[in-house]
Amino acid sequence: MYIDDYKRWLSADLEDPALTDELRKIEGQDNEIKERFAVALKFGTAGLRGILGAGSNRMNIYVVRQATQGLANWVKTQGGSQLVAISYDSRINSDVFARNAACVLAANGIRVRIYDALMPVPALSFATRYYKANAGIMITASHNPAKYNGYKAYGPDGCQMTDDAAAVVYAEIQKTDILTGAEMMSFEDGIAKGLIEYVGEDCKEALYSAIEACAVRPGICKTAGLKLVYSPLNGSGLVPVLHDIGIDDITIVPEQQYPDGNFPTCPYPNPEIFEALRLGLELAEKTGADLMLATDPDADRVGIAIRCPDGSYELVSGNEVGVLLLDYICQGRIEKGTMPKRPVAVKSLVSTPLADIVAADYGVEMRNVLTGFKWIGDQIAKLEAAGEVDRFILGFEESYGYLAGPYVRDKDAIIGSMLICEMAAYYRSIGSSIKARLEAIYAKYGRYLNKVNSFEFPGLSGMDKMAGIMASLREKPPVEIGGYKVTKITDYQNTAQTGLPAANVLVYNLEGGATVIVRPSGTEPKIKTYFTTLGKDLAEAEAQEKVLADALKPILA
Repeated sequence: MYIDDYKRWLSADLEDPALTDELRKIEGQDNEIKERFAVALKFGTAGLRGILGAGSNRMNIYVVRQATQGLANWVKTQGGSQLVAISYDSRINSDVFARNAACVLAANGIRVRIYDALMPVPALSFATRYYKANAGIMITASHNPAKYNGYKAYGPDGCQMTDDAAAVVYAEIQKTDILTGAEMMSFEDGIAKGLIEYVGEDCKEALYSAIEACAVRPGICKTAGLKLVYSPLNGSGLVPVLHDIGIDDITIVPEQQYPDGNFPTCPYPNPEIFEALRLGLELAEKTGADLMLATDPDADRVGIAIRCPDGSYELVSGNEVGVLLLDYICQGRIEKGTMPKRPVAVKSLVSTPLADIVAADYGVEMRNVLTGFKWIGDQIAKLEAAGEVDRFILGFEESYGYLAGPYVRDKDAIIGSMLICEMAAYYRSIGSSIKARLEAIYAKYGRYLNKVNSFEFPGLSGMDKMAGIMASLREKPPVEIGGYKVTKITDYQNTAQTGLPAANVLVYNLEGGATVIVRPSGTEPKIKTYFTTLGKDLAEAEAQEKVLADALKPILA
């Protein structure tokens, strides 16, 4: 009973006085108590994510300890190094949660390699592989608002944890008492006993070397005279993204330069959102920058704005950047003679089909996988197992995630930023621009438009509502959407139909070539809809997208 759990927490001698204060303030408020204690945050392949605060349905040191004890129980069955790598970003309590996780692991006799300062997702994935660890932990809530934090778990391959492993960890978590069940050792004792060590400079430099080795035209940023505005959005990207990027003229958005988990200038620190980029765009206009970049708090996503011929700035979508990078890498590597035989690119199935056409034009095999970068990582692992990892040239998701080398198995805003800058410098050096190249791609292949809408379902009943909507779409499949006949429905829960692992995704192919995809988010209480339309120009593609979006609103609202 959630009231009993609340009373137990309230009477406990909690180490964090802020949690006790919060519990006292909600005394007698049944809805507030229920919200915190009626359910527990569920551990899945994306780990945990929730609002900071007291209770089993919040992110706090006790939830982190319980999760880590569950992870430790799994690690102890795995043999191998008996080591876990840990990193964290700038979010509120990220460093505290990271140290608590290290203390639980050390108390279980598991060795820890933890970064001595905040570092992004790709650094965690790299350290997990570099130290041949059993697992990795990244404390972050990615691009969620400031009131959130989270706990991402990684397997030994540097990918986010598999379904099977996550299920075992979750079962172990459920056996662990949230307040008293986790074994603990002080951080100082863990250091003294050699169980907790900091990530070495050798690991950090190896990461940067691996990224630099993926350059298509090394050194071009040093000679092109590129002007850059960059914002780490108060996150972890400042040091790694600008490490030896090769550009002399860099202006950093001062209000967003240093780590600050309150994200005071952008309540939603997501480079997909205009508000997060507003200050950077204003600074770009003042300085006349060629390019503006922004990375999210854990620096696995990067958003960009480019200067147009009239001096204005245009945001470039994740799909467009993915296509531009694919085109640039293919063109450059063919020119330089560095293109591997039978090259492979990988993208999520919700990303633009324009990339498939561009890949085919360059003789690149494009593999489409389920949403979630771990599935791109899985394809890299398969190539590696076959001794063909050099065939991989690019992986991307429409949500601003890119990777152009096999050194990590998650999206990486460090290499994304490096290659975007390199691409801009190259086009500048030949009297062109990213904008001009994008228009040339559209002129050659057609004006594709990709839009994503989200419908939020907050509160305890949100997940049930989402499940009901998806069930209804399966029970009564639409025969048309916005007047466009549905010609094919692909249900990714049907593995026999797709050949991929089961996923809660529905794809509708429409008469005329448009597609609509409906997918519940795996990390947030929302259903996402993805629209791809193709017109003779942008206006035609936008008009069709509006019709399709309007038709879906009453179904998903």
